[in-house]
Amino acid sequence: MTPIRSHLFAGLLFAFTATSTAGAQDLLVENVSLLDGTGGPAVAGMWVAVEDGRITAVDNAPLEAPDGAVVLNGEGRYLMPGMVDMHIHLRGGVRTPPEGLQEPPSPNFEEGIQALHGYLYSGFTMLYDAGNDPDFILKLREQERAGEIESPRIFATGGIVTYPGSHGSSAGATLVDDWPEAKPLLDAHIAREPDVLKLTYEERGWGSRPTIPRLPVELMQTIVEYYNERGIRTTVHTSSELRARQAIFAGVDTLAHPIIQGPVTEQFARLMAAKGVPMVTTLTIGENYARLVEQPEYLDQPLYQAAIDPDEIETLRTETRAEYEARPWTWWMKVMTEIAKENVRMVHAAGGVLVAGSDQSSGPAGHRELELLQDAGIAAVDIIPIATLNGAIFLGMQHKFGSIEPGKYADMVLLDANPAEDINNAKAIVEVIKGGRVIDRSALSLPVNR
Repeated sequence: MTPIRSHLFAGLLFAFTATSTAGAQDLLVENVSLLDGTGGPAVAGMWVAVEDGRITAVDNAPLEAPDGAVVLNGEGRYLMPGMVDMHIHLRGGVRTPPEGLQEPPSPNFEEGIQALHGYLYSGFTMLYDAGNDPDFILKLREQERAGEIESPRIFATGGIVTYPGSHGSSAGATLVDDWPEAKPLLDAHIAREPDVLKLTYEERGWGSRPTIPRLPVELMQTIVEYYNERGIRTTVHTSSELRARQAIFAGVDTLAHPIIQGPVTEQFARLMAAKGVPMVTTLTIGENYARLVEQPEYLDQPLYQAAIDPDEIETLRTETRAEYEARPWTWWMKVMTEIAKENVRMVHAAGGVLVAGSDQSSGPAGHRELELLQDAGIAAVDIIPIATLNGAIFLGMQHKFGSIEPGKYADMVLLDANPAEDINNAKAIVEVIKGGRVIDRSALSLPVNR
């Protein structure tokens, strides 16, 4: 061990390419204001030591750095856990077939990797893909875990499991309608090692859509038990209080969405707290339509400019904006997003477990989700666990990730401003750290670096 030598960390000490297989890095962050992810305000004058990718010590007195460790001067800065987006459908995978074609186009891995880089650039170190082309997302998961691509940690469902004709019963889904006849299909799904099973329990989707078949609740309960007995957690797409209640009492572990079909009851908010069922917030997906129509200037924000190609931004400003403005769906979602925001606030106020998730596919969208939680009336200091530790709780992996505590993986973000005062300060990123290794944000495959 060598004595700590304070210095201002100017630039990155180590550079890694986007396909680096470099291992974990020893690291010391000194004299920083710490938001450890477990709740509460920033604590000044803290030291955080990392060896072999894991946090070894958190102390309010100077610590020693391992030989060869990177040392970051945290004076005047804030350290929080890496952020999570626990509901994405990564770009480049599931696609709608062009008009006249029966089969969707092949997966676009380059597009997916750019989206992953955008998340990492934005301070997100852990993602959950809630349904995608299994060959696409599980390949990327394999590459991320092998260190072959630069990426946040990827957890994935692969293809969802649902009832024929129900919500999400498209290419890549496992369709089941009876028991025990479903076992071989589910065993094939399980053989691909999903991190979480995603089900859908929905007869109308979001909005006034035609009625569609719905997974029988008894079959859903049997499937949940089958996966849980094999050590796999479950999440379910619902949008009404009734269906969410039924899913909870059928044994699902988490809810993939808030209630958006109407206001929740106080009893439901207390139920969520009593059961401790994590609910992913996904406010951004509904708000995103009217926002583009009414406030397209958000695309000028630095994170959007850094992560999204200029050609795509121009298309959003013109063609996509015009399409959204003409859709009744846009204005229905604008109204219902306000209801969903209040529903989320009520669950939080009752003591329920909220988890940040955008239902989109970009780092800037992940930050927008946090802004909407603040707009809903949730204090910034309370949003930090929602954006960090609660994501690990959703996965059942809070013993490994989600907070800055000894023994956990060192996934962290160093900031120039205090996110506990305003969650927008979570964008004031100085460094992103995954597994103790400082990410070279200038080497990521993004528009900002071209």
